[in-house]
Amino acid sequence: MSIKRTAIARWEGKGTDGHGVLTTPSTVLTDTSYSYATRFADGIGTNPEELIAAAHAGCLAMKMAFNLQVAGYAASHIITSCEIVLHEGLIAQSNLKLEAVVPGLDASTFENLVADAQQNCPVSKLLNTAIKCEATLLAKPEVAD
Repeated sequence: MSIKRTAIARWEGKGTDGHGVLTTPSTVLTDTSYSYATRFADGIGTNPEELIAAAHAGCLAMKMAFNLQVAGYAASHIITSCEIVLHEGLIAQSNLKLEAVVPGLDASTFENLVADAQQNCPVSKLLNTAIKCEATLLAKPEVAD
C-alpha cells in the first residue's frame, strides 16, 4: 500500500529578507509563515527544522506504540521530544527523548523496543544524520482507593 502526503511552500523575495508560507491539504498548516527570522532567529512562524523535529517525534512515538502493541503491551502514555541540530547549513543530528508509562513492561524489553523504533520509524530511515534517542520507562503512579 502506498500513501502520499503533500505540502506546498510559497516563497517571495530574497533568502534573508523574503518570507514564505506553508500549506497542507489537511489544513494543519494553512499559509503558516516561515522566514529567515523564524529559521535563524526567534521570529514568529515555523521553520523546516521545527517541522522535521515534530515529524520525527511523532513518528517515533507512533512506531513505539506499534512495537508495544505487537509485544502485547499498551502505553498509558508516550511523550517524545525531538531537537534537530542545524550546523553549517546541514542537519547534523536528531536528538530524541522518549518517556513512557507502560504497565507490566520491564526495562530490558523497553530498551529493545525503543531501539527498534528508533532504527525503523520511517522518519529515522529518511534522515541521513546521527540519530540519538534517550528513553525513560516511567513508573505508573499508584492509584489511591
